[in-house]
Amino acid sequence: MSLVDFSSDAFIVAFLLYCLSFTFYGMAVLGKRFRKRDPEAHVTKWGKIAFVTASIGLICHLVYFFTRWAGSGHVPVSNMYEFMTFLSMAIMIAFLVLFFLYKKSMLGLFALPLVILIMAYAAVFPQEVQPLIPSLQSYWLGIHVTLAALGDAFFAVGFVAGLMYLLRTVNFNEKDKQSRREQRWLELCMFAIVVLLGFIVSVYSFRAAGYHAEFNQTNIDPATETSTIVKVDYDMPPLVAPYNSETISMQPFLGMKSPLFEAPSWMHGINAGRKFNTVVWSVVSGIILYGLLRLVIRRPIAKVIQPVLNKLDPDDLDEISYRAIAIGFPIFTLGGLIFAMIWADIAWGRFWGWDPKEVWALITWLFYSVYLHLRLSKGWQGKKSSWLTVIGFIVVMFTLVGVNLIIAGLHSYAGTD
Repeated sequence: MSLVDFSSDAFIVAFLLYCLSFTFYGMAVLGKRFRKRDPEAHVTKWGKIAFVTASIGLICHLVYFFTRWAGSGHVPVSNMYEFMTFLSMAIMIAFLVLFFLYKKSMLGLFALPLVILIMAYAAVFPQEVQPLIPSLQSYWLGIHVTLAALGDAFFAVGFVAGLMYLLRTVNFNEKDKQSRREQRWLELCMFAIVVLLGFIVSVYSFRAAGYHAEFNQTNIDPATETSTIVKVDYDMPPLVAPYNSETISMQPFLGMKSPLFEAPSWMHGINAGRKFNTVVWSVVSGIILYGLLRLVIRRPIAKVIQPVLNKLDPDDLDEISYRAIAIGFPIFTLGGLIFAMIWADIAWGRFWGWDPKEVWALITWLFYSVYLHLRLSKGWQGKKSSWLTVIGFIVVMFTLVGVNLIIAGLHSYAGTD
C-alpha cells in the first residue's frame, strides 16, 4: 500500500471518528433531558468521551496530512480536495483550542457538523495527487495556504458560536417587525447550510449511480481566432450545458434527454459550464431537501433547534465568538495577505494584481477589520456582533469556494477540476 492510499484510509477513519464524536456531544448535551439522576455528571462523562474521540480523530487527520505530504512530495493544499481537507482539519484544531479555553460541550455539537460537511464536500473533488504547476513549486505554498486556512478556521469557529448566539436569543414568539426580520434571516442561514448538505447528497447519489454525460465544447482564441474542441465530462445531470457545445452522450434523467439550457457566453471557459451546473444543482437539491425537512417538522429549522440551547449563557457564546475571530485575524493577515503578496511577487513578479481571489481575500480582511473595530471601539456586542460573524463566514466561503466556481483567475488551478 502506498503512502497516498494509506493517507486516504486515515482520512476516512478521521471522518468516522468525527461523526462518532458528534454523536457523543449530542448525548452530552441532550442526554440530561432523559436522565433525572445527577444530570451534570452525565453531561461531563459524555463530554469527555466526545472530546477524546474528536482528539483521536484529529490525530488520524494529521496522519492523513503528513502521509499524503510524504507520498506526493509537496504540502497537500494545492487543489480543492487537499485544501478543503486541510481546512476541516484546521477547524478541528481551532475548535479544540477554544474548547480548552471555555470547556463548552455545546460548541462541539455545532462545530463537528461543520467539519463533517466540509470533509464530505472535499471528497466531491478529484482525489488523485496532481503535479504542481511551476508557480506552485515553492515553500511559500505551505506557508501562505496553511496560515490563511488556519485563520479561516478560527473565523469558522467564531461563526459557529455567533450562530449559536442567534439561535439562542432570537425570539420566535414575538411578531413585531424586528423579530420577524431576525427570524427570516436566521432561517435563511439554516437554508444555506441545507443547500450545502443537499448538494453533497446529490453528488454522492449520482456518483453511486455512475451517472455520466459528455460534451464537445468549441473554444475560440480571440487573439488568433483559432478554435479548439475540448471534451467536457459531467458526473451530474447537465441542467446547464457548456457554452458553444454539442452533446456527445448523456444518460436520461427523469425524462430529460438533453440539457435545459446552455451556459451564457461569458461562461466560455473550459469548465465554466460544469461549474455553473454545480451551482444550479446546489440550489435545486438544497430547495428540495429544505422543503422535505419543513414538510416533516412543520416549523422553521431554527425554531426546532432553539430549545437545545436554552441552558447556554449568551454572553459566553458572544465571548467565544469574539475570541475566535481575535485569534484568527492576525493569522489570516499573515497567511492571506502578507505572505501571499511576498509569494505573488516571487511567482508572478508583482505583489498585487487584482486577481479575483486576491480581491476577495482583501475583502475578507477588511470585513473582519471592521468587525473588530465595531466590537472594540463602538461596543457592538450580542446580536450585532453575531450577525457580523455570520456575514463574515459567508464572505469567507465565497472566497474559498464561490470564486473558484464562478470567477476565473490565476487561482483557478485550485478549482473543481
